[in-house]
Amino acid sequence: MASNPLVSDRDVQFLLEEVLDLGRLLRLPAFADHNQETIELYLASCRRLAREVLFPAYKPMDEEPSYLEEDGAVRAHPLMHVMYPSLVGLGLISATRPAEVGGQALPQTIGLLASVYLMAANLSATGYLGLTSGAARLIESFGTDTLKERFLPKMYGGEWTGTMALTEPQAGSSLTDVKTRATPAGGYYLIEGSKVFISGGDHDLVPNIVHLTLARIDGAPLGIKGVSLFAIPKRREEGARLVDNDVITAGVFKKVGWRGIPSVALNFGERGDCRGWLVGEPHQGIKCMFQMMNEARLMVGANAVATASVAYHQSVAYATERPQGRPFTSKDPAAPQVPIIEHADVRRMLLRQKAIVEGGLGLLAQTAYFADVAEHETDAETRKRARLLLDLLTPIAKSFPAEAGQESNSLSVQIHGGYGYTSEFYPEAWWRDQRLNAIHEGTTGIQGFDLLGRKVVAEEGAAFLFLNEEIGRALSAARSAGVDPTWGDAVAKALEEIGRLTLHLGGLGLSGQVESMMAHSHDYLNAMSLLVVSWIWLQQATAAHKGLKERPEHADFYRGKLQAAQYWIRTELPKVNHLVRLAEEVEASYLEMRPEWF
Repeated sequence: MASNPLVSDRDVQFLLEEVLDLGRLLRLPAFADHNQETIELYLASCRRLAREVLFPAYKPMDEEPSYLEEDGAVRAHPLMHVMYPSLVGLGLISATRPAEVGGQALPQTIGLLASVYLMAANLSATGYLGLTSGAARLIESFGTDTLKERFLPKMYGGEWTGTMALTEPQAGSSLTDVKTRATPAGGYYLIEGSKVFISGGDHDLVPNIVHLTLARIDGAPLGIKGVSLFAIPKRREEGARLVDNDVITAGVFKKVGWRGIPSVALNFGERGDCRGWLVGEPHQGIKCMFQMMNEARLMVGANAVATASVAYHQSVAYATERPQGRPFTSKDPAAPQVPIIEHADVRRMLLRQKAIVEGGLGLLAQTAYFADVAEHETDAETRKRARLLLDLLTPIAKSFPAEAGQESNSLSVQIHGGYGYTSEFYPEAWWRDQRLNAIHEGTTGIQGFDLLGRKVVAEEGAAFLFLNEEIGRALSAARSAGVDPTWGDAVAKALEEIGRLTLHLGGLGLSGQVESMMAHSHDYLNAMSLLVVSWIWLQQATAAHKGLKERPEHADFYRGKLQAAQYWIRTELPKVNHLVRLAEEVEASYLEMRPEWF
């Protein structure tokens, strides 16, 4: 079978040069050291590492997961030891951070698109770096100068890794119920408690791991307002030595997917000597951690797109080369079989995969673009607008690729038929990997609560108004470019319906009917996802129309884009009407269902 490109280089180029305004980003002072040449060099380096090094290691790492030795040490796969220095050498941990902390000051848009190649090749291998980057960023943003000096050079330099340690056995996703204790001890805190499902929480790649951990200072108020954030290293520094910090790995979970990076249970302070250092102000841990969580949600969305992308390209290659059956019009049983891509139902599945993958990648790139503008634009009002749009899109950018990506990965198994259901072929492994993305960093249900309960009502609905304006500009551009006007009409109608629903649900919340407002937050999230991805496809259709005129040598690429846009807008967007009706009428089947009836 032809080699898997993991991600389409032409699609990435299309997004950067024809859909998004990369030139605008590179003109910002924060990115003064970069130009088209340095961007392409970085992307090319990541592509090469992904295709030549990470992808060949994926299958062995999936088949031989990390494990816990009898002596309490967790062993990473031997290939991870070979790859880790190369990943660090590219500067991936600090690629988008400023030079003063050792970074390359790349736009997040570029960092995300480059990471998608690496994630598609071997998402577990890149997980170590993404977690470290997020943990270091928290210390960079909220830590004291002393903490920054102690941790940042080693973390951003890859000498140490990092994690986020939120989840506790009794609490799950409910951070309100965190019980890990922090007792003041003069300059540091003694930590006592347990955390579970900590990805990269223990391994033997580096000598130290720094856990950004939520805990309660003794005497803190109950609830979420009493939670603080701490940096807890596996080993602490005493002079020039690293000594044990009473952080114990209690076990390694046996996972369905993501097998190349261990997920562990940690016990802090079994001997009463686990030391942690406060990051940020006391009782402000959730506020601090939300920075990492929101960045991690985009990372999960990118993982989901990447996992769907590698499976999609495998599907295309398999369907192109796998002979089976004959066209309906063929009456000669002796005629040669045709590749299965000649069958309409296979093309239906492939087109659905394409629409999900390329729509999802466009969504993540657009969201990262807003993140760049929100952080680096010189005009304050423009930064604020981009920040609100980023906040609004984050739960969608996390949940849509995870949920739709699972369907796309399932289609890849289906296209491969019986072979797809065997471990000799890749699709079943990617299918397993994809399932986690709808769970970690906030389940899809939590993303629905976040979108409807926080993001669309923030600042009197300003973010939704800004989204209206963005979609309005896309509609005008599509009309000017000659895109089928019925596509724009469908998007405009869906926007109007969701706008009306948003006002209705917001009114319920203001009147105290919060349960009625939130009852169908999942349906609201799905409706918004369909709308937003249709907006993304409308942008791509507009660019494709222009491309057909200006670059006819790429006609096949552009026609494929237009076909995928048509498919999404005509087959998926109409579902908005049904979802709006469910939420507006507060369809009550599961509200009224009693536990004893199950």
